[in-house]
Amino acid sequence: MPYLDPKNDLTFKKVFGQHPHLLKSFLNAMLPLEEDQVIESLEYLPIELVPDIILFKNTIVDVRCKDNKGRQFIVEMQMNWTSSFRQRVLFNASKAYIKQLDKNEEYTLLNPVYALSLVNDIYEPEMKSFYHHYKIVHIENIDKQIEGLEFIFIELPKFKPQNISEKKLQVLWLRYLTEIKDGSIEISSDFYDNPDTKEAVDYLQESAFSKAELEYYDKYWDIVASEKTVIKDSEKKGEIKGEIKGRIEGKIEGIIEGKIEVARIMKQNNEDINKIVKFTGLSKEEIEKL
Repeated sequence: MPYLDPKNDLTFKKVFGQHPHLLKSFLNAMLPLEEDQVIESLEYLPIELVPDIILFKNTIVDVRCKDNKGRQFIVEMQMNWTSSFRQRVLFNASKAYIKQLDKNEEYTLLNPVYALSLVNDIYEPEMKSFYHHYKIVHIENIDKQIEGLEFIFIELPKFKPQNISEKKLQVLWLRYLTEIKDGSIEISSDFYDNPDTKEAVDYLQESAFSKAELEYYDKYWDIVASEKTVIKDSEKKGEIKGEIKGRIEGKIEGIIEGKIEVARIMKQNNEDINKIVKFTGLSKEEIEKL
């Protein structure tokens, strides 16, 4: 049977936005945590409204959560790299950090925020490494760190399984994101050796999705391709022409309509409204009006 690509907005949120135990496994494998820092449990946080990258907001898949120690994690899948994306990640993480405190509370109550960005593009072509870990450190004594914010960027196209001998679960999750493509028929048996990746693969079966969901899935790829064209054109010409912008805005309207249709079907099937919010990204108010 055919499988869907896990990097799509629909599938990524189905796997990691609805199953906290799978997201926990994924984060423990991806983040640079010490043995005594492993994530034991997670709860999802509402996705806040933040400034979008003009024209490119729909290539970003966003999942947010908090663990049992109070640490927050922002997980984003960015399909097309733009120079603005790094600033967006910094803004989101900083906002999550400062919003932990109410007025007059002690700064010592602040917990760390980790931003994990999975980039389906190459943004550091001169560097061989695909894994980029950023901290706030002293320039002369890098072992001295200001704790609170950490950023991890993973360039998926650079990932090669043979380049990593340790962290087997990390390799398995990265293979999951890079090897399974839209329409894949044969899935490596390696994924079935681990219960988490086995379950995650099962959620990608095309037969598990409704017609409306598959239409939304296709519309997402359509807008990703369109935005990639816009990026290339803007790099060449230095600006985005109004005609191209109009086409992209039309695609954006299409993907929003797809989300509304999926929400309407889920609502008709009496799905929990919180599940519909996580699955589509629509607000409760928007869903209640359907």
